[in-house]
Amino acid sequence: MRIRSVVVYSVLRLLAFLVPFGVMMIFPVFQDLWWLAAIFAALIGLSLSILLLRRPLDDVSTSLYTRSQEKQEQRKTGRELDAEAEDAAVDDER
Repeated sequence: MRIRSVVVYSVLRLLAFLVPFGVMMIFPVFQDLWWLAAIFAALIGLSLSILLLRRPLDDVSTSLYTRSQEKQEQRKTGRELDAEAEDAAVDDER
């Protein structure tokens, strides 16, 4: 499900840019100034994604956070391993 949410969010962000860019490229003014159309399309795409793509962004952010927490739990530093060994030794003495 994580990969699905990332793909959905990425496709929607691309569409939020490509649709306004394609519409602007229809007009003759923007055919010569394609870079201006790209800037306007980027601004429109950013605005649309902020307004409309909150839920897909939350899904992607949540999945990235849980994945990083899982990796962090699996990977322990030397100090943490030493502390656990010392705690186990103290518990065994009692």
